[in-house]
Parts: sequence; structure tokens; C-alpha cells
Amino acid sequence: MTDRRPPLVFLGSLAALSASVVALSRLTGVGMVVLAPLYMFTPMLAGIATCLVGPPSFERAGLRVGWGRLRWLAVAAVVPITLVLLGTAISLALPGVEFVPDANPLTGEGTDFAQTQSGEPVGPSLPGWPLNLLATIAVAIGVGATLNVIFAFGEEFGWRGAFLTSLSPLGFWGASAVTGLVWGLWHAPVVLEGYNFPNEPVLGVGAITVACLAMSPVYTYVTLSARSVLAPAIFHGTFNAFATTLVVFAQGGSELVVNPVGLMGALAFGIAAALIALRGAPELTADWAVAGENAAGSDAGDGDPGDEAGTLESSTGEA
Repeated sequence: MTDRRPPLVFLGSLAALSASVVALSRLTGVGMVVLAPLYMFTPMLAGIATCLVGPPSFERAGLRVGWGRLRWLAVAAVVPITLVLLGTAISLALPGVEFVPDANPLTGEGTDFAQTQSGEPVGPSLPGWPLNLLATIAVAIGVGATLNVIFAFGEEFGWRGAFLTSLSPLGFWGASAVTGLVWGLWHAPVVLEGYNFPNEPVLGVGAITVACLAMSPVYTYVTLSARSVLAPAIFHGTFNAFATTLVVFAQGGSELVVNPVGLMGALAFGIAAALIALRGAPELTADWAVAGENAAGSDAGDGDPGDEAGTLESSTGEA
């Protein structure tokens, strides 16, 4: 790597900011799970610090719309739905995992972790199968691309914006791996308090790190294709909104396995990453966000990064 300063600035800033939130949790007695929305903005703030020191600039870190590639924002909303459903289908093939078609992913009704008030589920009711799934997909895309995207951007401008760009000399796979590793370990303070893996918090840190390593190339692909960090923010927001579907419809088995950020989630994303590898990953350069712009400032054509790479849409079918 030619210039180590940008990734070091990012990692140093991220460590300081993350430690500050953990310290706030310890001093106030407020759990990290409660402070998770605040914690989600620490990568963005680290990314801002990195861009202020430079390189990269904010635009080269993907803080732009990418007008010629808006269809990738739609792809970013659909692909996580497809991959969570894939993880659910694989989970149902495991011994001891039961398909519960009439469960409610919005409230958890029909599961052991349903939230109730005065004996009634908290949240909207849904019709039976398969309308409950279709309604959940609609809600997940709507919430994921609006409310959730605000918090997801707090992570994604850091991970897929400033940090990924600063790691561009490592190439697509190397930068994705380092980003995924840091992304997974960064979750440790929240996971250790029982989030995602309430019965196996220590092993859960390892599980979510493996999942983030598997997810990272797919996020990178969507980011480079859209030439904007808005795409991974929408992807992340939609994934967070829909992920519970896996453990609602596929009940049973180890939480380390049957979990959207456990082994089944990692396997689903790993399949997508393998398809990217087979098709050919796009090139990651320091100018990935602005490459190919014409004099008018818009993308020259609507080709995907590295036309020989094909598209994620063709790789995943439904996307």
C-alpha cells in the first residue's frame, strides 16, 4: 500500500470514537444495545475525519448520487431481500429447523421472542402465508430505503466510502476482506451484550465477523456499480429491516447457525460472492466513484464497472 496514512487515520478515529461510546455506556449504565443507533455513526465520523485529512476527497469516497447509475439503488434494495430468502431456504433444510409460515416478522408473533403488551403483540398484524411474506418485503423495502438508510449511512460512508477507498491499493478482494474484518470486530461491544446472539455472545463475535467477511464483497460490488455510498446504505438499511424474516420463518437450530448474521447468512452471501468471483470482480481504484465521468459531470454511459465482470443482477437472478 503506497499511502498508509488514510487507513490509519480511519482506524485511529474509529477506535477513539467507538471507545468513547463504550465509555459512555459504562459511565451512564446505559447498555450498548440501547446506544447502538449512536454507535452506528462512529464509522461515518471516522470517514469524515479521513476525508478532511485526505486523501480521499468526499466525492472520491462516494459521497455523490451517481446519476447515470440510479438503477443500482433499486438493485441495492432488492438483493438483500433475495439473499435473506436464500438463507431462509437453506436453513429450512437443516435438521431441527421448522418452517412457521403464519409467523409475523414485523412483531415476532409466533416466535419465542415476540414483544407483547398486555398479552397482545406489539405492532401491526399481518395476513396468513404468503401474504405475510409479501407485506414484510414491502415494509422492509419502504423502511430500509427511508428511515433505516439514515442509520445505515452512518456506517456505510465509513466502511464502503472512506475506508474502502483508502484500501484501494489492495484491490477488490483484499480491500473487501480488510473492511469486512474490521466491520465484524467493530460489532463486538454490542454483540457481547447479547445482541443477535443472546445465548452465545462470545462466539457470536466470531460468527458476525465471519458473516461480515462474506457480506463485504457483495457490498463492495454494489458500491462500485452505483459509484455512490447511497447504494450500500440502502442495501444495509433493507437488510436490517428484513433480516428477522430468517429466524421468524425458520425456527429452531443454533442461533450461531440459523441467523442472518450467523452461518446461514454467511453462506447466502458467500454464494453471491462466489458468483461475483466467477463472473469477474470489478476493479477497485482510488477514483472508483468518479471514473468515466464526462465533461458535463455525469457518468459516461451506464456500463457497469469492468464490463467484463458482468452484473450482480445476472449473477443472482431475481435481482
